Amino acid sequence: MHQSHAEEIVGMSEMEVEKLNARRMLRVATWSTVFYLITTDILGPFNAPYAIAGLGLVPGVILYFFFGIIAGATGIMLSFLYNRLDSDRYPIRTYADIAERVAGRPMRHFCSILQSIQLVVNVGIICLSSGQSLYQVSKGKICASVCVVIWALVGMIVGQIRSLRNFGIIGSCSVYVNLLIIFMSMGVVAHTLPNYQVANAINDTLGEGPVIVLAFNSGDLISQVNGMFNMVFAYGGAMIFPEMMAEMRRPMDFYKGMFMAQTLIFVVYLMYGIFWYCFQGQYTQANSFQGLSPYAWQTTCNVLNMITGMIAAALYGNIGIKIVYINIIEDMFKGPALTSRKGRWIWTFLVPLYWALAFVVGSAVPALGAMTGLIGAVCIFQFTYTFPPLLYFLYLVQTDAAVDDVPFTGHGSQPSQVDTWREGSRWRRGLLSGRWYVKIFLFGVFLASCACAGLGMWGTGEAVKATFAQGQGTSFGCLANA
Repeated sequence: MHQSHAEEIVGMSEMEVEKLNARRMLRVATWSTVFYLITTDILGPFNAPYAIAGLGLVPGVILYFFFGIIAGATGIMLSFLYNRLDSDRYPIRTYADIAERVAGRPMRHFCSILQSIQLVVNVGIICLSSGQSLYQVSKGKICASVCVVIWALVGMIVGQIRSLRNFGIIGSCSVYVNLLIIFMSMGVVAHTLPNYQVANAINDTLGEGPVIVLAFNSGDLISQVNGMFNMVFAYGGAMIFPEMMAEMRRPMDFYKGMFMAQTLIFVVYLMYGIFWYCFQGQYTQANSFQGLSPYAWQTTCNVLNMITGMIAAALYGNIGIKIVYINIIEDMFKGPALTSRKGRWIWTFLVPLYWALAFVVGSAVPALGAMTGLIGAVCIFQFTYTFPPLLYFLYLVQTDAAVDDVPFTGHGSQPSQVDTWREGSRWRRGLLSGRWYVKIFLFGVFLASCACAGLGMWGTGEAVKATFAQGQGTSFGCLANA
């Protein structure tokens, strides 16, 4: 629990006090800021129709609902753990901090590495998506690789923003622009034919036949798994929940913003996905409005999406650079605080390096739909569905095991504790005392998530392999991949 300021500064050096006060000043975000940050999603709802097309209407609706319920529950777990473990002297600043407090330093390193991979790939995918939009707007007159470079350069400029509160302000604009694209494109797709040219460029066996809508897609398992893990992107914000709470004035209000955001995401994504799939069927694209046949409307959606995409990329880049700064600059090299003057200069230097790496990663992506599924299975699924029940399980085990511990006084209490460990009663107390049935349930959810993640890694990996086999190489060069 949080301790008073007077208690915290006792025994601290002047530098530690300065860092403490600087971190307090960063806590300016509110629950409404959290709402806008969560809904400023990586691809918006525009891959929802593609996900449903891979599964069919019935499994698509069921899985969107199921994933949403579990994501809400794991978000509450992370909020609880944050508020129980955070303090001014030992602050929780990243997801990896929670993992370290509960599961040790190796788990911290594992989470940091996985989180860094996900964030830089997310930013790269957004650069690729925005670059493809610009390529289509220019009708191929601008080299595809140059289109991606342009957005990487824009990101280097926007990425100089450090505070999440400022991203919350521009994130609110992103939410409303995304809603505008949704309703505008729904109106267009209901009165126009699919973009047969784009669809046949990806799969030349589709032809120009009638639209087919399936309640159950009986296609191969790989396409179904890829569709399922494209859904995971809708609930992929849990990875940065602790970072959001770390900048909140009242972290205990986090659940308000999260609940509203998850509800909006579930309703909008599902409504949009079903509506679009019913009109475009097998011609549905990974980025839905790329399948619009009227060029003018496709261009309008592309331009608006480039704006919202850049806001999302800047947000994920901001979190990614902060993770690098905290784990490498501050912890490993004992560098200056991020809020200091030296920290500002280091941040300015890190931003272009991070976005340059994102450009390379984004350009190496063979196909947008396959890659989003793969990163969803390898990274996003773990932070939203696998890690939270495991961390909460370990927290309950440790707190219940400590209930009857004898305090160490230096006068004979230590031997009794050693005997307790040898007898194993502390393990029994941790696992079987208290709400043992909750622990069994949490561990069961963790195992089920591991099995689902393994299936996802296999299926999405095979999908990426298939895209290479079809000749869809990297996006380096002047011709854009679909």
